[in-house]
Amino acid sequence: MNKISLGLFLVAICLGWTAKAADQQSHAGHGASPLSAQDQEKKWKESLAKPSLAITAVFDEKGRLWRVLAQERHVLVSHSDDGGKSYSHPVKVNSEPEDILGDGENRPKILVRKGVVYVSYTQGLAKPMTGHIRFSRSVDGGETFVQPITVNDNLEIISHRFEMMGVNDRGQIFIAWLDKRDLSAATKKGEKYTGLGVYYAVSDDDGASFHSNLKAADHACECCRVGMAIDTDGTPVIAWRHVFGKNVRDHAMLRLDGKSQPIRLSYDNWEVDACPHHGPAVSIARDGVYHFVWFDNAPERHGLFYAYSSDQGKSFSSPLSFGNFKAQASHPTVLSLGKRVLIAWKEFDGEATGIYLMHSNDEGKLWSAPRKVASTGDTSDHPLLIGNGEKAYLSWNTVAEGYHLMALPDEVQ
Repeated sequence: MNKISLGLFLVAICLGWTAKAADQQSHAGHGASPLSAQDQEKKWKESLAKPSLAITAVFDEKGRLWRVLAQERHVLVSHSDDGGKSYSHPVKVNSEPEDILGDGENRPKILVRKGVVYVSYTQGLAKPMTGHIRFSRSVDGGETFVQPITVNDNLEIISHRFEMMGVNDRGQIFIAWLDKRDLSAATKKGEKYTGLGVYYAVSDDDGASFHSNLKAADHACECCRVGMAIDTDGTPVIAWRHVFGKNVRDHAMLRLDGKSQPIRLSYDNWEVDACPHHGPAVSIARDGVYHFVWFDNAPERHGLFYAYSSDQGKSFSSPLSFGNFKAQASHPTVLSLGKRVLIAWKEFDGEATGIYLMHSNDEGKLWSAPRKVASTGDTSDHPLLIGNGEKAYLSWNTVAEGYHLMALPDEVQ
């Protein structure tokens, strides 16, 4: 285990107990035996108690670096004014301890706009694979945070998890997540329901409250993160792993404008009776081009893929395959800075996990050769790319080396 990254470990175990035994108890494929309810509860408690490597970082408009992490049942926020060399004393977001989900796909999030610090996270509940979406904000520059509120208005002890947050220039806050309320309702009626729903909520008062939850789509895959980016008109664009047909788990996207319909993003045709804990990512810069990255493992089309759309999802470029599938290429992240687009991901060569990077200078049409920019011989978090103005950085946490923010090489800046 100490030679395999946390992300790859999650991909492996998701075909065992995580997705199959807890989220899909009726599915017992791949030779895995369903765990007993007692074993599920035990593993769930162990996962809640396990220290989290997940750290999310972001720059604000003034170039201050902010980061959020979960530690000892608290969400902690700190900032750095020297590019990550030192940090302020961490401030607790939740004054009362909570079980906080902090794996790579389900990490706390942070955004900063006009001096207001916004934080979202998922609170783990008593039953296996259950949670509530939580939100808090600081209006005094991160000195204090208001008491967290629960965003999901369905309060059953079911799964409301894998949230993503966005804030537009009008100050509207959007949170989208995966939600089992429709599956719960169908089960009570003796009906079948594949997967779960994608829900979202909007705040128009700077986070003081949220409107009633809205359903974006039915039949999402159960345990893959939701990707979100804000379009140039302030509309959030989300992407998620969707269940198409009987059980094909490809990807979909949707503009959360209240009138658009989900659009199929990938056609890899991966038919799998489990959730791979491997969601997509999306980035949109001021040019309005949508950039997507994802993972699939279909027999004919497998590995990491990239595609872009210049017309708000009406059409997509031909998917570009990247990364070394034999080295377990995984968990891609994408950052658009306009014409410059960057992709980073993980690979494992049997001894060490490396972070690889490639870049495009023409909005994703032509790409550089991949290059390794970081590595570790021990467990690590998923990589994240973040921007500070026109500069790009790699945000990554490892057991051996700790957290570091890396300015990417000059040739990609």
